[in-house]
Amino acid sequence: MEKNCPECGEKIIGRIDKIFCSDQCRNTYNNRQNRASTNLIRKINSKLQKNRRILAKLAPEGKATVHKDILLKEGFDLNYFTNIYRTKAGTTYYYCYEMGYLPLENNFYVVVRKQD
Repeated sequence: MEKNCPECGEKIIGRIDKIFCSDQCRNTYNNRQNRASTNLIRKINSKLQKNRRILAKLAPEGKATVHKDILLKEGFDLNYFTNIYRTKAGTTYYYCYEMGYLPLENNFYVVVRKQD
């Protein structure tokens, strides 16, 4: 039975279980299949890293209080964070890697660096 490469259509020569005619065709095919999910992951990681950089810039000493307008002006996206930490007292911190923030009253936020 003759098989053709799913990427380029060339006749496959070699082992009976071979799927592609070459490594280049295999790589091209798999890269095309994974492109959509890879782009989504890349965009999310980019937003997370940007949020982290903004928090680190606003709290160089490890702790600061900033207004929501300043965060948004810098380009911070409140919808993207890596984890949530709830204290025993019920306070909720949102983290972008090691940098976190705690919503306060009147649109203020405490920005903190996680301590080991």
